[in-house]
Amino acid sequence: MKLHDLAPAPGSKKVRTRVGRGLGSGLGKTAGKGHKGQNSRAGGGTRPGFEGGQMPLYRRLPKRGFYNKFAKEYAEVNIEQLNRFDDGAVVDPVALIEAGILKNVHDGVRILGNGELTKALTIIANGFTKSAVEKITAAGGKVEVI
Repeated sequence: MKLHDLAPAPGSKKVRTRVGRGLGSGLGKTAGKGHKGQNSRAGGGTRPGFEGGQMPLYRRLPKRGFYNKFAKEYAEVNIEQLNRFDDGAVVDPVALIEAGILKNVHDGVRILGNGELTKALTIIANGFTKSAVEKITAAGGKVEVI
């Protein structure tokens, strides 16, 4: 194969249709948009969801639910993820970020009791589940609430 033999795959290069370029082109005069009307005009057409003046579906349906903008969002950590720390280490939100367990602390850190803990750690967090506290103390660790 030589440089002059190279060619694009058949059908991959298609010339775009130039509309509104004379009667002989097949798409002259009205450029395939028909006569008059909203969609024939420059900048014509409607926004998504517009139903011609009829009350749109998204406004006909009832509103549901409630969003509490004051709710706190806690970063959750399962107890089994804490096994990567050394025995006797102090685990706080900064240590969790440095270890790559968390990316963002949000409004605080909450420790969940999923899995098993094999190391005696001092864990400092904003909240703990009952099962997490039981497993930490059973492993010889301590719990501190911020």
